[in-house]
Amino acid sequence: MSEANPEPGIRDGVISILKTVYDPEIPVDIYELGLIYEVDVRENDSVYVKMTLTSPMCPVAETLPPEVEEKVRGVVGVTDVELELVWDPPWSPDMMSEAARLQLNF
Repeated sequence: MSEANPEPGIRDGVISILKTVYDPEIPVDIYELGLIYEVDVRENDSVYVKMTLTSPMCPVAETLPPEVEEKVRGVVGVTDVELELVWDPPWSPDMMSEAARLQLNF
């Protein structure tokens, strides 16, 4: 494994673990909900996650990002995690996957 070609299974593992994290107000995981804007496996298998929340006033604003970071750190092969919480672009229901839309009857 070279630094230019990070372990391919790490990104899949991160996405799989993100699909186990749910927004408590909406019965859909945060990945399908469209709250994850970017997952990037960088040099030395460090993972960068850019995410948002449904709103800045979200009741889990203090607890959800640390939960995401902790779960990503537990993925086999991950050496470090950088989590960036952003508000731009703001989340909207248009960002949900087709599966999430179907599940929520949108």
